[in-house]
Amino acid sequence: MTSETLILLSLLAPTVGALLVSLTGSAPNLRESISTLATLVTFGAVAPLTPRVLAGQRPRLDVMEVLPGVDLAFEVEPLGMLYALVASGLWIITSLYAIGYMRGHNEQNQTRFFVCFALAISAALGIAFSANLFTLFLFYEVLTFSTFPLVTHHGTEKAKQAGRIYLGILVTTSVCFLLLAVVWTFQLTGSLEFRPGGILAGKASGSTLTALMVLYAFGAGKAALMPFHRWLPNAMVAPTPVSALLHAVAVVKAGVFTILKVIVYVFGIETIAAGGHSDWLMWVASGTLLLASLVAITQDNLKARLAYSTISQLSYIVLGGALATAEGVLGGGMHIVMHAVGKITLFFCAGAIYVAAHKTEISTMNGLARRMPFTMTAFTIGSLSIIGLPPFGGTWGKWYLGLGAARGDNHLFIFVLMLSSLLSIGYLMPVVLRAFFRPPDPESNSHHGEHADEDSGSQHASHKGGRHEGIQEAPLLCVGPLCAAAVGCLVLFFTSDQILQLLLPITTGAR
Repeated sequence: MTSETLILLSLLAPTVGALLVSLTGSAPNLRESISTLATLVTFGAVAPLTPRVLAGQRPRLDVMEVLPGVDLAFEVEPLGMLYALVASGLWIITSLYAIGYMRGHNEQNQTRFFVCFALAISAALGIAFSANLFTLFLFYEVLTFSTFPLVTHHGTEKAKQAGRIYLGILVTTSVCFLLLAVVWTFQLTGSLEFRPGGILAGKASGSTLTALMVLYAFGAGKAALMPFHRWLPNAMVAPTPVSALLHAVAVVKAGVFTILKVIVYVFGIETIAAGGHSDWLMWVASGTLLLASLVAITQDNLKARLAYSTISQLSYIVLGGALATAEGVLGGGMHIVMHAVGKITLFFCAGAIYVAAHKTEISTMNGLARRMPFTMTAFTIGSLSIIGLPPFGGTWGKWYLGLGAARGDNHLFIFVLMLSSLLSIGYLMPVVLRAFFRPPDPESNSHHGEHADEDSGSQHASHKGGRHEGIQEAPLLCVGPLCAAAVGCLVLFFTSDQILQLLLPITTGAR
């Protein structure tokens, strides 16, 4: 199959899947079979592109010229290839998990959920394979609007408020900052194409480049840099599979991917390093990284704690790009994968706990590992990977980020990375210790509404009180994917060299 056909198939498979899912909503088994098949076809189209990119090819698909010098076009380069593999690969296990979760929790509007989820993946792949800033911006906006119904899924006033914040911040930042940066770049260069070495090199003064960097960094609002981060913890009102999509598979990764891609192919690593145009961004990323970690420690709601953890971990990737060294960019790229797998594990576990034990607050999870050993073991593995301890994948992203800071003589940021890892121990390991080493508490008889939000802190009254005996895990379609994701955290530690080999070409010529 030609590369052009594979690119087209990878973009169309989720969209066609969404259409077929919408037509088969009255037959849940058929609907979910089609959804699962769409995930496999999509990954089956994306994966064969990898050896071609590793061989130095840059597969391209030109669709149409929108305006003179502005094309709708797709090109597969190493960084986009990596993001596409993450989005399409994790969609498979997320789809299976969503089936178990949505059925186990008797969620409403399941057809709409699977339709929007598929459209979001299509948008994420459009971002990954974008050949220029116009194509990236177009699919960036499609991703925002396709995920809005997922954030407001429950239809409660709290969900609607979260949706307004979500849409308000992401649309405002992209239109006021990102679009302005794209137009300004075209005015300076006459091009929107992504090119190795950057298209802005020699095209603008130092102050102009710094101003553009500000617009691009904050225009990518999905990267959740403070102060444009509030949409992310508010969006935790959505079902857990949506949280997994937001935090691991597509949305936040679209933000940090955009920043990395702009640094590499619009500015150029050497141009940024020579002019210090991202020095300010190192401080913003470091501040976000540490402050979000401190807030995470104070959260008793598990999903809220994980949300602030995501804000912190995203800033590792932004910091890697801002360091403007080869190792820093490699570390940022590797952390996209490592964080995705680790964080999806944690959110899968949070959803399984909610489905099986009806618990949302960490303070109520004493002794939970006796009842849910597979889930809590997976949570432990995901936590250790996020912290960055071997033998789990999260080790390598942080290792290269540290090397990037050392290469640029930014030794203070090595301390920031170390301190953040200590803080991540502070907000993740208490959950593990409480579940494994504290005796179970008697179950309460508190009640809540039929469709209460997951982060409300309410608990189902499915149990009559007293201690639970024996293993009581979530449905197999929940537990299986979270165990697979946990295994992925281990596998990534031993296969990181392949990720590194894929990414190395984007740092050619960088110091």
